[in-house]
Amino acid sequence: MVDLMDSRAEIDQIDRQIVELFERRMQVAGDVAEYKRSVSKPIFDKAREDAKLAAVQKLCSNDFNGHAIKEVFKQLMSISRRLQYTLNKEQEEEQFQVLSHLPRTKETKVVFFGAHGSYSEQAMEECFGREITSFPAASFYEVMEAVQGGKADFGVLPIENTTTGGITDSYDLLVEFDNYIVAEHILRVNQALLGLPGASLEEIRTVYSHAQGILQSRKFLEDYPKMQAIESGSTAYAAHRVAQEGDPTKAAIASVRAAKNYGLSVLAEQINSEDCNSTRFIIITNQKEHLDTADKVSICFSLPHETGSLYNMLSNIIYNNRNMTKIESRPLSGKNFEYRFFVDFEGNLTQAAVQNTLACIRIEALEMKILGNYRTI
Repeated sequence: MVDLMDSRAEIDQIDRQIVELFERRMQVAGDVAEYKRSVSKPIFDKAREDAKLAAVQKLCSNDFNGHAIKEVFKQLMSISRRLQYTLNKEQEEEQFQVLSHLPRTKETKVVFFGAHGSYSEQAMEECFGREITSFPAASFYEVMEAVQGGKADFGVLPIENTTTGGITDSYDLLVEFDNYIVAEHILRVNQALLGLPGASLEEIRTVYSHAQGILQSRKFLEDYPKMQAIESGSTAYAAHRVAQEGDPTKAAIASVRAAKNYGLSVLAEQINSEDCNSTRFIIITNQKEHLDTADKVSICFSLPHETGSLYNMLSNIIYNNRNMTKIESRPLSGKNFEYRFFVDFEGNLTQAAVQNTLACIRIEALEMKILGNYRTI
């Protein structure tokens, strides 16, 4: 029988040799970086790496070892590229202007989704203050359009809720428009049922709100089967509609802030199904900019419709030691059961590991777009 201690001693010796060879490989990778910089050659050479992976796989004596060594060399080459990006910092693919802060002056124009009294307006004020010039937009599309067209410097709209998940319209529009996320803001959302002064809970028959407000208050509405929920723009617009129509049998799911704004009474507070109901808002601009303290990158990409393509794509994030914080998928137009993926991971565009991650994904994806580099404010 093989002695365990002898086997462990032999493994330790082999591991020391592997470490020595690894360090030699990194030294040579540094020489390669210097050469590539001198001739302006791109760091990532996919054809060379694919050929190398096929060659080392053939060196193994069985399929198990062949697949394993291929994975080992994928990560080894990723580490080598990361080193080269560190040495060749001028080879950044994406040129974003670095900002120290967001402007908050009277000249700063910000568009927000909904109407006055909306959660988007509250998120905007918490991010920019009240000295700015702001105006509402009735749809997510109009927010995006105003920013891309230069009518507003920044736009504020929701993208995710802790109760209902991702807000798909926002994801789709980030692909359609050439706008970029420059910041995000988390807002605690406490939905309330608003009615005309003097109205009672028992006489309400119609409830207006944004689709998200209705979904977030689903359990409350189930307790009142006589109430019919109807989608009606933003939550604040729903409150405005109730105030205008003057019908005591109609109510809106919106904020207490909206009740004060439109002279309505709060018939029931905190009607959202989850106590910790929060919405993540994104701040967008049409400029390629990011704050110097940005710590999250958002990208989207589509993939070849073949086995392992998503795994291989996400391995670029893993091998560069990036923490993926979210993944979302949306159907590709005109293609049955094929998807575009939206991924968030931690990092700053100035970091070599992030540059390496993005360069590899860009090469392997059918298409890839950086949606923004930002932080929570």
